[in-house]
Amino acid sequence: MTTKTFRHRVLDQEILSGTFLGIGSSVTAEIAALSGFDWLLIDTEHGIGEHELLVPQLQAIAHTGVEPIVRIAFNDLVRIKRVLDLGARGIMVPWVKNAEEAREAVSALRYPPAGIRGAARITRATGYGNQFGDYFESANSELVTVIQIECREAIEAVEEIAAIDGVDVLFIGPLDLSISLGIPQQFDHPDFHEAVDRVLAASRNAGKSAGILIMDPNQLSKTADDGFRFIALGSDAGVLSNGLRALASAFDDVRI
Repeated sequence: MTTKTFRHRVLDQEILSGTFLGIGSSVTAEIAALSGFDWLLIDTEHGIGEHELLVPQLQAIAHTGVEPIVRIAFNDLVRIKRVLDLGARGIMVPWVKNAEEAREAVSALRYPPAGIRGAARITRATGYGNQFGDYFESANSELVTVIQIECREAIEAVEEIAAIDGVDVLFIGPLDLSISLGIPQQFDHPDFHEAVDRVLAASRNAGKSAGILIMDPNQLSKTADDGFRFIALGSDAGVLSNGLRALASAFDDVRI
């Protein structure tokens, strides 16, 4: 029996669990990777650190079988190439506004003739050259492209974005999307629900996976029922912050 690749699981629209890593700690990354998630998002857009802290996190995740996805700071060919060479198994591209920008991202993830990614033999992704042939043959079909839908322009172009070959996940950034729609943090607003429904419909019709970041485990069942499949729940910083506040507040009742 052939084991499906992670990208095939994405496109088969399995429910795949993840969380965001923004602290920049390899220890935190390893703990998260041993906790039962399907994928982890190392955030270099809003998180701490870039390449110097990215490699140790990728190394910490590597032995666990969990898929490391990296969110880059912006849609940039050089950033995508460098992060992939370091061993990321997918890229989340923020603030994509239209189909042309989505095509640029897809092209940056793929070697010619399917794209414009530059090749190098001696990289961490290729086992420092030991698996270059296998990596070169499989990268175009196995690396995951996650396009963030987090602005009004992207909503207006979402059907065209979803139709692009190589766009695997349309991932809603709820906070930025609400701000762009002029309804900051009003996640129950009809305009927000309309935008979300449009992303879900476009993903479903194009055979792509819809993704979203949520903060409350109580939202998980409804999120899955709505049709989201690539779901991130919380973050390492959020868990640590909430946990430490709870510990500190435990002293409130015993203070004199």
